[in-house]
Amino acid sequence: MKRAIAALGFVGLLAGCAPAYGPPGPGGVGVAVSYDGFYDDYYGPFYDGYWGRDNYFYYSRGPGLPYRRDLYRHFRRNYWNGFHPIHGRGPGPGPGPRPGRP
Repeated sequence: MKRAIAALGFVGLLAGCAPAYGPPGPGGVGVAVSYDGFYDDYYGPFYDGYWGRDNYFYYSRGPGLPYRRDLYRHFRRNYWNGFHPIHGRGPGPGPGPRPGRP
């Protein structure tokens, strides 16, 4: 019994470390997720973004515009020379802009 409880606690701990993925699911309703990363401004300002399951960053240039995959790694999870930190809420329901720049 103690092993089962310990195993469940460990699984719960790992679930807390799992990254959140967007964007909107069925019906276009999004789930608010947070992201941190670094960006080199190659695409200019962006409105919103999220880290995908494929470990690429997907960004949108404005409300209602599609998300694009950053194929050339202008967004990174770790610091790289010439990049600056970005933070955001990611795709989610609710009005108002969620800028991808600090």
